[in-house]
Amino acid sequence: MKKSRHLIVLILLLSFTSCSSLNSMNPLSLLTGNKWKLAGMMGNALDVGKFADALPMLSFMDGGKLSGFTGCNNFSGNFNLDGKNLSLDPGAMTKKACQGTGENEFLNALSKVSDFKVSKDNLTLMDGAKELLRFVPEN
Repeated sequence: MKKSRHLIVLILLLSFTSCSSLNSMNPLSLLTGNKWKLAGMMGNALDVGKFADALPMLSFMDGGKLSGFTGCNNFSGNFNLDGKNLSLDPGAMTKKACQGTGENEFLNALSKVSDFKVSKDNLTLMDGAKELLRFVPEN
């Protein structure tokens, strides 16, 4: 009986410790270190037919640098992270002619990003409570 109490206390202690370590993580470290591939737009599953070449990607780098691919053109810009508030500036972009509406919809959603959340394998860019873009790590 005494061993089972110790085991329960140990499990509770470990669960509280792991929760507090997640809460104390640097938000920047949650964004960087992955190349994020688009998996959903505007709260819906992704219509891959909107992107002629490939799926859009984002990479957050140290120093507030941002790079990515719109599904047609490459871009290189900046991001600003202030607590949980996030703003994205795609910056310079190649000017290739693109088929479909995907690139414009993607860039329009990027311009509205104000915050984000990261779960186990998802990065969700949001405008308040509204989901704009959902990404998964590229494997």
